Amino acid sequence: MVSRRHAAPSSISHEARHFIDRAPGPELRDGSPAAMAERRKQSYATYAPAGEALRQTLRLQLRDEEIAGVRVQCVLPAKPRTDQSLLYFFGGGYVEGSPAEDLAITARLAALLGRRVYVPYYRLAPEHPSPAAVDDGYAVYNALLQRAEARSLAVAGESAGGGLALAMLQRAAEAGLALPKAVALMSPWTDLSKTGDTLSTLAAAAPDLNYEMNLEPMARAYAGGQDLRSPALSPLYAQFPPGFPPTLITTGTRDLFLSDCARLATKMRQAGIAAELRVWEGQWHVFEFYPEIPEGEASLKEVAAFIDERLGTGA
Repeated sequence: MVSRRHAAPSSISHEARHFIDRAPGPELRDGSPAAMAERRKQSYATYAPAGEALRQTLRLQLRDEEIAGVRVQCVLPAKPRTDQSLLYFFGGGYVEGSPAEDLAITARLAALLGRRVYVPYYRLAPEHPSPAAVDDGYAVYNALLQRAEARSLAVAGESAGGGLALAMLQRAAEAGLALPKAVALMSPWTDLSKTGDTLSTLAAAAPDLNYEMNLEPMARAYAGGQDLRSPALSPLYAQFPPGFPPTLITTGTRDLFLSDCARLATKMRQAGIAAELRVWEGQWHVFEFYPEIPEGEASLKEVAAFIDERLGTGA
């Protein structure tokens, strides 16, 4: 267990300080099939009920459908826009997670945007290593481009879902597909290797993650023996195509991926992309997941405003 030496700062909300002070810290991941199955079960039991309660409070509808052979959850506002949608990729280190567990984010985005949110149940490692997740995401994206309700499309994701979104869009660009109007990434995992500065410098301050204890086992399970710095796995190392959409990246000063987010934003800007990095004081990895954290709620509203503004500029 990593000993956290840095107490929560007084510069953040009471709710955020409470979260940091009570966080149990990162846990060593057992990569055995039995342990993986139990962790997925526990994660679902912890997060899915709260997400469902939030969905009901916001009076959203849910339906599962098959798109291009991939099961997809669709989160529907009462009166969604008929021609604009959001494609969202959940997090979980490529080895766990599901659309049901990410309703804490996707339900709020659907309500804020007034638009459909499509969330693929992409395949997970180690049963399905790379490129299975990108294959699934690409298939859904390509199919949505043909749908009237997705004539104007945005793409978003958090953590591993953010990295998956980038890898999928890079493949889409190589295939000559139309790119979305906007991309929003919350604490995206874009470099699976341990090269980012804050993976080390923030190890004692992050309340939830540690590279050796949980991120590296996830990365190697997803890689399936491939080089962790392969652009297909770590899109930070890919070349961004001309015309890549405006991109918003959010992170916090206690997010282990802070330096990776900074490197991504810099590389995008150098490629001529309108990339904006927003760093939140004292916040941790995907703090937007928690609606009770004022900073998380404020950041998610900014994400929705960013997407809304760009979708609103035309179909």
